[in-house]
Amino acid sequence: MIETAQKPQKAILVSVCSANMTMERTNEYLSELAFLLETAGGECVKTFVQKLERPDVRTYVGKGKLEEVKEAVDALEVDFVIFDDELTPSQLRNLERELRVRILDRTTLILDIFAKRARTSIARTQVELAQYQYMLPRLTRMWTHLERQRGGIGMRGPGETQIETDRRIITEKITLLKEKLKSIDKQKVLQRKNRESLVRVALVGYTNVGKSTLMNLLSKSDVFAENKLFATLDTTVRKVVIDNLPFLLTDTVGFIRKLPHSLVESFKSTLDEVREADLLIHVVDISHRDYEEQINEVNKTLAEIGANDKPTLMVFNKTDAYTFEEKDPDDLTPWTKANNTLEMLQNIWLAKDSENTIFISAKDKQNIDKLRELMYNNIKRIHAIRYPYNNFLY
Repeated sequence: MIETAQKPQKAILVSVCSANMTMERTNEYLSELAFLLETAGGECVKTFVQKLERPDVRTYVGKGKLEEVKEAVDALEVDFVIFDDELTPSQLRNLERELRVRILDRTTLILDIFAKRARTSIARTQVELAQYQYMLPRLTRMWTHLERQRGGIGMRGPGETQIETDRRIITEKITLLKEKLKSIDKQKVLQRKNRESLVRVALVGYTNVGKSTLMNLLSKSDVFAENKLFATLDTTVRKVVIDNLPFLLTDTVGFIRKLPHSLVESFKSTLDEVREADLLIHVVDISHRDYEEQINEVNKTLAEIGANDKPTLMVFNKTDAYTFEEKDPDDLTPWTKANNTLEMLQNIWLAKDSENTIFISAKDKQNIDKLRELMYNNIKRIHAIRYPYNNFLY
């Protein structure tokens, strides 16, 4: 884990712009990686990008670029180098040998942040499981100090068995953690059954789009919210009442690009709250220049957990932070997304589905009453189908 008690540790970030990527998109991913590093308590001092058909199977980047990174490592005295993709065990081993500094990848960094942010027992168990699953195939480089000792009966030393011993210990630990999560799952199922009389609504979205801020507004609670990635890991459920109509509102962990599959698996019990919800509120940061890709990433993860066919409200948040590049009427250069005004975007998305789309600012409390009205109408519709005998109450 990155230590933050003293001054921030320095890192170099490295990425590959592959054949199916644009340089603009690659730089956007690098910016997000730098934000992840900042969230973990580190500091980016230099970045490297190389255009390649695909990442090098041996060292991720080519020989020349690797030499440039090595020179920067020596000159800047960095603590580690972070690569913007999950590295294979052999890439990790080769890079450590070449650069002689600690090597991290995007997955390691996300796991580090999750470990730092986990508060409850279930979140800590989920993160620990993901860490062990990531560690298991990467054990081979950890015991180089124990050389194979002399052979013969009674003379086989720990050097030749240590990796297997560690692999067995970690495999057993993974099994125990999975059993623990199964037990937690059963408890969660019972809890959800006890709440079946109420309609369940789940906030979903990319990390750092303002879900927790919105949760606090709607439920009048005090969920931790911060302008950092993965500020909230633990699922929070609150009972909310709008015009005498009660329902349960859940705040869930945010999604992110290249989210490690092991984390999706580990957080299954948390994501069950999303899977079993009656209505999803998909919160989007409209001020983010790549918000459409973030929407796609969230939809992809929802599909992965089997929750992509649920009734969904699209809530475009952070209208207060939206900016655009005003275009001169005499400027004949092609129009870009950066030139779109907020009004243009509103017209585009409202034209698609005006009944289930709204633009708000949770920070400035803009349009929150209209959002409550939109939620009320949708929840009332679900409630009417499920409990037709008491519709007269609403």
